Amino acid sequence: MKQILSIPEQMGPLLQSARKSEHLSQTALAQRLGISQSRMSAMELAPASINLKQLLAVCAALGLELLIQNKATATPTVAAKAQW
Repeated sequence: MKQILSIPEQMGPLLQSARKSEHLSQTALAQRLGISQSRMSAMELAPASINLKQLLAVCAALGLELLIQNKATATPTVAAKAQW
């Protein structure tokens, strides 16, 4: 699956969907990341609060790949590439 993200609020549902596709609870994913369950919940509910280091860690834990490219060369479904 490929997903274009234009605003931070789109990241939360994407992360939640990827987490659920991996059959992980927020608690299980938080443990993998070394953070609290409440922080994991905040990342999904308020993704604008995620810093780049956290975003890359969450993506790695969920098997997601973050792709950044020039808008002019982007195809209609490429900006953040999710593999699940």
